[in-house]
Amino acid sequence: MRATSEKTRPSLFWFLAVLVVPFVSFVAKIRVRDAEKLPHSGAFVLAPNHYSEFDPLIVATAVWRLGRAPRFMAKESLFRVPVLGWALRGTGMIPVARASSSAAAKQTLKQSAELVEHGRGIIVYPEGTLTRDPDLWPMRGKSGAVRLALAGEIPLIPMAHWGTQNVMGRYQKGLSLWPPRKKVDVIIGDPVDLSDLYGRSGERTVLVEANDRLMAAITALLEQLRGEKAPAERWNPSDHGQKETGRLDS
Repeated sequence: MRATSEKTRPSLFWFLAVLVVPFVSFVAKIRVRDAEKLPHSGAFVLAPNHYSEFDPLIVATAVWRLGRAPRFMAKESLFRVPVLGWALRGTGMIPVARASSSAAAKQTLKQSAELVEHGRGIIVYPEGTLTRDPDLWPMRGKSGAVRLALAGEIPLIPMAHWGTQNVMGRYQKGLSLWPPRKKVDVIIGDPVDLSDLYGRSGERTVLVEANDRLMAAITALLEQLRGEKAPAERWNPSDHGQKETGRLDS
């Protein structure tokens, strides 16, 4: 795909790409399917599955290669860290908006409007943390991604990847750097249709429905990559006495 102006225009992303892309390319061979489904211009919310701490580097490299700047939602506390906070703000990263107050709803509206105004994409992990599913299937999602998409009527793009666990397993501390490079397959899906839900993002049932559609789309993509069917029931940590960390919202 032809690079967009946000990639060709000088920015902090150039410096980061010089460091990250060669390293990721050294340890992983990324193959992207249906790359044309990532919007070439305008705002979007990209929602990938999450099962390895190395996932963000894989996703960021794939998005950069497809011509878009990889911006993520990040913990709000990180924006207060000297230097790191400056870098996050300078690259247009978005702090996580909690869903427990009216102020958070206003923040989401503001963030969505800024994405549309500047034609930027944002990467949001709808699970909020590494999946707890024993077989690494997507678990129950949070509403961070769909809130942004609904608030600004922004295309919500599902994405799945498989193979990162061979570079760095879930909760693994080190990387597998021995050759050959590990194959990581990435697939991008059609936008999730939320048009019938626009204007109702404040309703809990609407968020649940939108999130169910998103997680089903991500799971279907992962089934294609893995060549097998996911469990009929999505993993819910609270049903198994597991604490959910890294939450985007309640």
